[in-house]
Amino acid sequence: MSYQLTIESTGQVLDVEDGQTILDAALRAGIYLPHACCHGLCATCKIDVTDGEVDHGAASNFALMDYEREEGKALACCATLESDVTINAEIEDEPDALNLPVQDYRGTVTRLQDLTPTVKGVWIKLDVPDHMVFQAGQYINLVVPGETQSRAFSIASAPSQDGEIELNVRRVPGGVATGWVHDTLKVGDTVQFSGPYGRFFVRQTQHEAAQLPYLFLAGGSGLSSPRSMILDLLENHCQRQIALVNGARHQAELYHHDEFTALAAQHPQFTYVPVLSNEPEDSGWTGARGFVHDAAKAHFANDFRGRKAYLCGPPLMIDACINTLMQGRLFERDIYTEKFISAADAQQVRSPLFRKI
Repeated sequence: MSYQLTIESTGQVLDVEDGQTILDAALRAGIYLPHACCHGLCATCKIDVTDGEVDHGAASNFALMDYEREEGKALACCATLESDVTINAEIEDEPDALNLPVQDYRGTVTRLQDLTPTVKGVWIKLDVPDHMVFQAGQYINLVVPGETQSRAFSIASAPSQDGEIELNVRRVPGGVATGWVHDTLKVGDTVQFSGPYGRFFVRQTQHEAAQLPYLFLAGGSGLSSPRSMILDLLENHCQRQIALVNGARHQAELYHHDEFTALAAQHPQFTYVPVLSNEPEDSGWTGARGFVHDAAKAHFANDFRGRKAYLCGPPLMIDACINTLMQGRLFERDIYTEKFISAADAQQVRSPLFRKI
């Protein structure tokens, strides 16, 4: 049985399948509703139900309090329809967003590579005639056998890699999904996923006249999205200044290092700053030491004015970088972030620091 969902602010009417969440229905129609954790814990996807009845599902009592439920609020990532429903949701106008509908895909694993002791590269060739159009910086939800909930992984390859995507998956201790990728997944296996997801992409047209330089700050496997964005910019002959500050614990964890070093030598507009936080003092490493925000502060002399910054990595890294950028006179409107929020992380999330998160 299906119901109809009406989005008051746009007038759009969607058919929603039984058990399908409001968020999933909207994304599959190419309508972006703000969201983050997708576990009913962070409250980023809170909406107003102005007519009809919904089942709140797994929405936590902290993210959606009892009085809010009584007032007609719901979390789009958990709420399912029990009748025809009308909602009022904040839908931001993003001139550079392609608003691509989420779809389901199948593909074959064509290559696996240990990029570091903890990060595995996974290459997936989509089944013909499937072809997923995505914006550099977006992610997919990968179906994990035996698990009811799919897992999000950023796409590390550029959109120009027609019919094939690359994922860089860091092993999480005790993580079922990442353990499956590292220990069980084999070349030739068929995988299923949906996408593309996310609002983390390079804004270009709205700032075209200013030609503002881009600054990418990445930590750990948070490098995936910035790598896709940088490759896409360089392939499309972007002449703006592009800088990447990429952090890892030590040299063995610094992946795609040779690639970025070569790109910096080939493209004068691209600057690459690798930084290591736990590299032994006697290792011979001559690059930056410390954390990503330390290296960025030193490289730019604590002056980030006139840039557009894109941050991707663990929540603690993101928060430290935001503080550093703002102390260096970069405004909120110039900072775009993507935090890695697992179900465990989301338990600690109370509200997004910025609307762009």
